[in-house]
Amino acid sequence: MLPILESGEETTLVGGQAVMEGVMMRAPHSYCVAVRKPSGEIVTEELPIARMSEKYPWLKYPVLRGLGTLVQAMQLGVRALKFSATAALDDGKEATEGQKPTEIPAWMMTVQVVFSVLFFLVLYKLVPLKLTEYASHRFPAIQGQILFNAVDGLIRLVIFVGFLLALSMTKDIRRVFEYHGAEHKVVFNFESGQAVNVENAQKFVTFHPRCGTSFMFVIMLISMFCYMLIPAPTFAAKLAERVILLPIITGLSYELIRFAAKQRGSFLALLTAPGLWTQRITTKAPSDEQAAVAIHALNGAMALEAKQGGELVIA
Repeated sequence: MLPILESGEETTLVGGQAVMEGVMMRAPHSYCVAVRKPSGEIVTEELPIARMSEKYPWLKYPVLRGLGTLVQAMQLGVRALKFSATAALDDGKEATEGQKPTEIPAWMMTVQVVFSVLFFLVLYKLVPLKLTEYASHRFPAIQGQILFNAVDGLIRLVIFVGFLLALSMTKDIRRVFEYHGAEHKVVFNFESGQAVNVENAQKFVTFHPRCGTSFMFVIMLISMFCYMLIPAPTFAAKLAERVILLPIITGLSYELIRFAAKQRGSFLALLTAPGLWTQRITTKAPSDEQAAVAIHALNGAMALEAKQGGELVIA
């Protein structure tokens, strides 16, 4: 979930991410990931963080702040995934035998990030474009600027939803999706102003407008319209356009999601509705134990935020 914050000073909302057998939560100046080990013990990692706009003041402006937020979210997400993977490998034997717990090497996480970026570019940029070009040769009407990019965008969305459906059928990913649902329920609980506990959290739905799934969906919708407006005569030019414009489209999508989070009944907020529908795939109903882990992560982030004097305002 994107930590989309409410003002130029960005002092309010929390965000998070599901990881292996756990949840990462972050506030404006703090981060905490809680993971349940195979033994049943909940372990945490906490870290004070600076807002990107504090480190780089130029990132406080619209569009640019979305890029800064996304970069930081990715950095923290990789760190949380590494911690959760290490915890999942800890079966307790190392502690009893006096050995150091197995850790995921940094180079392996770097390889995973690079592979993920390349996989994204190939699956959501190269493949749809190639399929659309092939279709345009068979059906010349598609060669027009608007229709070509509409078909390209539609193929991209179909691939996106199909990929999520395929992932949801695997046992391990379904567990992650359950923790994803726990993350959303707990954030909803926090934002409601009610006491944050398992009973209250379980009353809320699992789909949230600030979710990264909604963000991806909005990126795809906005990119479709942007490509329609900027002509690119060749296949290479079209592919380059899709890579070069990605940061700008990402920033614009962040602004739309941010607006939708504050104005949920507005017309522009309707553009985020398909992303909420898609979350029915990427979030599943969590158990009480999973919700408890998400609450553990939120409490850790909030406690660390309070120590730093952070202003915890409910948006």
